Amino acid sequence: MSTEANQNKNAGNYSIRGARATDIEAVTGIDASITNLSKPEYWADMFARYGDRENRFFLIAEDKNSKLIGFIIGEVRTWEFGSQPSGWVFAIGVDPATRLNKVGSTLFQSICDCLTKAGVDTVRTMLARDDELNMTFFRSQGMMGGPFIQLEMPLGDGGGT
Repeated sequence: MSTEANQNKNAGNYSIRGARATDIEAVTGIDASITNLSKPEYWADMFARYGDRENRFFLIAEDKNSKLIGFIIGEVRTWEFGSQPSGWVFAIGVDPATRLNKVGSTLFQSICDCLTKAGVDTVRTMLARDDELNMTFFRSQGMMGGPFIQLEMPLGDGGGT
């Protein structure tokens, strides 16, 4: 899937395309630069699950030199607790050195375009309450609180396995 990034003044500086297996190392690097955790196995699994499947989208932003500068992952989910089919975005990352160049906005618009083509008219995401970076970003894209409430509880002693 290739979507040219022509929605802003930086259109000639990067483009959007579908992810490839060879992108995993760069995706891992961008994520690690944001989270301070390197998770190569996780990102390889994400590619296997979302890289090239119907109604699942793993998009890449790359600069004019083919350097990966951002990514976004999402899918169409249906009928969870009565929810109409909707799009979900559950991962986004932009190389901190390229922020403020609308890379994230272009990735978000590109995945919204994919979700619209897949037949949904709503996009959702879930964030930690203290994730100010992503909260600010998604709100700047027009997202706001939705009709669902996230609930959770620890399992067992709460210490994992």
